[in-house]
Amino acid sequence: MAKKRVTLADVARLAGLSSTAASMILTGRPDTRLSAEAHAKVHAAAASLGYRPNAAARALRTDKSRSIAFVSDYVATTRFASGLIRGALAAADDAGHVMLMLETGGEPAREVQAVQAALDRQVDGIIFAAMRSREVFVPDLAIPAPVVMLNGTSARFATSVLPDEYAGGQLAVKLLVEAGLKDGIVLLGHNAEEERGLFRSEQIARRLAGIRNAMASHGLNFAAELSRWNWEPAHGYDLVSKLLRSERPRGLLCLNDRLAFGAYQAIGEAGLSIPGDIGLVSFDNDELASYLRPGLTTIGLPHEEMGREAVRLLLGENRPASETLLPMPLLVRGSLPSA
Repeated sequence: MAKKRVTLADVARLAGLSSTAASMILTGRPDTRLSAEAHAKVHAAAASLGYRPNAAARALRTDKSRSIAFVSDYVATTRFASGLIRGALAAADDAGHVMLMLETGGEPAREVQAVQAALDRQVDGIIFAAMRSREVFVPDLAIPAPVVMLNGTSARFATSVLPDEYAGGQLAVKLLVEAGLKDGIVLLGHNAEEERGLFRSEQIARRLAGIRNAMASHGLNFAAELSRWNWEPAHGYDLVSKLLRSERPRGLLCLNDRLAFGAYQAIGEAGLSIPGDIGLVSFDNDELASYLRPGLTTIGLPHEEMGREAVRLLLGENRPASETLLPMPLLVRGSLPSA
């Protein structure tokens, strides 16, 4: 048999006070005109009985459920963006809120169900999160609660938290220049001519804009641009293997760590060394970046900080109707030569 829930009346009875007096003390109301002894008795009674406030009843009184919904596509079921959840959970806990996790798999019907489930539970706000930065589908439902977009954007809701990809792209070029790599740089993962008219995402467009503007500001040009739509290790391996049969680059600017992983394999098979023969810099700080030898210098995605910021904005009184861009952290390892 389930144990009977301890009520406010039980606390009041043990403390020898009225339920009204016990409620005022436990909710922290100022100027209760009750003695310090009364406060001590109520808190001691609550502790000894294991009393927990009834969240549903409190929500009815205060119009606040002390809960938020985290609606995502694949964030919870993959390891790539789990930092978004860790950061959001930590910030929610700091604010005294619980977080309802709702995973949709990117399916519109499940998106609708997730929003309806969140609203049925009277959450204080909703975070829509994406595993990879993109424009996020938000169901065409009335949402009478604050909304923050996390690692994505929406035409309906302007408040969003994103990595500063443009600055990250500029930083990648700066690292190559500071390492003395100004000639023979190959861009791995994108070719402007071959991909003309194609659109990956707004965030990747910003990353590329930062890279290209930084190259121009330093008076540099890529020796080659190698395009492959999917940025997976096998594609990085194939592209670099083919490249090394005809020329030897001095540096590779890889658009993500998975391409860089494949490039490492191709460089090793060719009998070349990193960074002695070829230096590399990459993006994302995928887990595998630290396992490579030498370790891969990469510009990471600030997922945990982004999760925290999304909750802070959601629960704050003033939500900017704009993007909040967070710096991308630099992880310096051993894939670039010392200047």
